[in-house]
Amino acid sequence: MNYSLTFPVHSIPLWFLLLSLFLPRLCMVVAWLQHSMIHYIPPTVGIIPVIVAMLIPRILILFWIYADQGITIWFLLHLIALLCAWGGGSHRVYRRRRVEVIE
Repeated sequence: MNYSLTFPVHSIPLWFLLLSLFLPRLCMVVAWLQHSMIHYIPPTVGIIPVIVAMLIPRILILFWIYADQGITIWFLLHLIALLCAWGGGSHRVYRRRRVEVIE
């Protein structure tokens, strides 16, 4: 297996790699509208890719990065973002106490 600690940019644009760390669904929509990632997002999209993109966009982005660059720093950064998003989402539920004002 080939590991690289560089920041390569092949066919996935740099703006997509950066912004998809924080807003993956929005970046996928913008990339589709701009036709900037024609290797991964075809102009006509079927229903199955749309469902996958909406339900698990971070895994789809990880697949694209792995297919384009292999295991690089970008892949590891997106993997860490995926683990933070899924792992830190719902640990505790905090409820506010309702305070009634008596006049």
